[in-house]
Amino acid sequence: MTAVERGAVASVTPDRLPALRRRISAVLIATQILGGLGVATGIALAAVLATQVSGTESLSGLAPTATVAGTAVLSMPLAALMTARGRRPGLVLAYLIGALGAGVTVVAADIGSFPLLLCGMAAFGAASSANLQARFAAADLAEPERRARAISLVVWATTIGAVIGPNIASPAGRSVTGLGIPAAAGPFLWAAGIFLISAVVVAVLLRPDPLLTARALAPAEEQSPAARSLRAGMAAVAASPRARLAVVTVAVAHTAMVSVMAMTPVDLAHHGAGIDLIGLVISGHIAGMYAFAPLMGRLSDRLGRLSGIGLAVGLLACAVFLAGTAGDSHGQTAVGLFVLGLGWSAGLVSGSALLTDSVPQPARAAAQGLSDLVMNASAGVGGAVAGLVVAQASYGWLNFTAACLLLPLAALALFTRGRRAADVPASH
Repeated sequence: MTAVERGAVASVTPDRLPALRRRISAVLIATQILGGLGVATGIALAAVLATQVSGTESLSGLAPTATVAGTAVLSMPLAALMTARGRRPGLVLAYLIGALGAGVTVVAADIGSFPLLLCGMAAFGAASSANLQARFAAADLAEPERRARAISLVVWATTIGAVIGPNIASPAGRSVTGLGIPAAAGPFLWAAGIFLISAVVVAVLLRPDPLLTARALAPAEEQSPAARSLRAGMAAVAASPRARLAVVTVAVAHTAMVSVMAMTPVDLAHHGAGIDLIGLVISGHIAGMYAFAPLMGRLSDRLGRLSGIGLAVGLLACAVFLAGTAGDSHGQTAVGLFVLGLGWSAGLVSGSALLTDSVPQPARAAAQGLSDLVMNASAGVGGAVAGLVVAQASYGWLNFTAACLLLPLAALALFTRGRRAADVPASH
């Protein structure tokens, strides 16, 4: 921390905290809109670009898979940087790596190198990691009884970028054809610029750093550097049943969502749905994921984290039942995918808030990075296995498999609730 930063943190008094919380939240929402826009713009044509560069559709799925893998692999190094230096350096570096990855993807498309394309897509995933870590930055200074709502507002902001992004992919592609760059690579060039803007916004406006400020306001016994190590973060998760439940919740919700969502367009196409209808179904799913996040945050704060996780399990179970038994009913599939998004939202918000509640302040950044690593690694495996399940069995069996993932989560949640007589939101 520089002398200027130490002075800024030292000047934060209790009476200034409400205004600081609002300003930090506004900056994070702005960068989340930009980051979500960049990711959605680039990823919209990732499979198409992979097909063009590799020359075969069979390898098209490797591009988004590389992005998920990059998000997972980079989660812990970025968490380590945030643990040592604060949220701002970690988020700035993540957006810069994402911009570099987008640029490498454009170069790979221009020279026709598929391995280089996958490397670029993996680095591109750093921007997704930044978007995910931003929700924890919102929780750093939040009051415990409003922590889930602070997280949910940042998650909600992704809605704007996620909706607009795919719609500007086409003009982004047309804008680069005069430069001799393949049209499918155009969105990545735009994404690189958007990520650079995001990095600048974070570097300039996210001051004082929310994580460093939270540490400065913490009791003296929590100031030990040893308590902030990655080892301490992992130990804190291992020692807390509620933290373990939080990590499992986020991982299961994300894996079930990614697995089912990834194969739904294939199932819809098999039942005669056109591209426009598939787009509407996925749009409804995205709306369920992000647009209702503030509601999920409010429910988690009022009813308790475990109740929010119970809601997530119920919604996800309902979703996989609807989608798995839909057959050729496109309407039922659409409802199932919308509910799937709601279940993911409830799980992500409640699980993230519970994790932040359950570990000591110094270890939070490391524990949160571990959670994102587990979440993205699990989803990456789930997405890969989903294709095999559908190919060897059916889309219905895929949903049944996702339902089976919910059983141990429900059992763990009940066991954790049993260890604590009451789940009081204000005392998380």
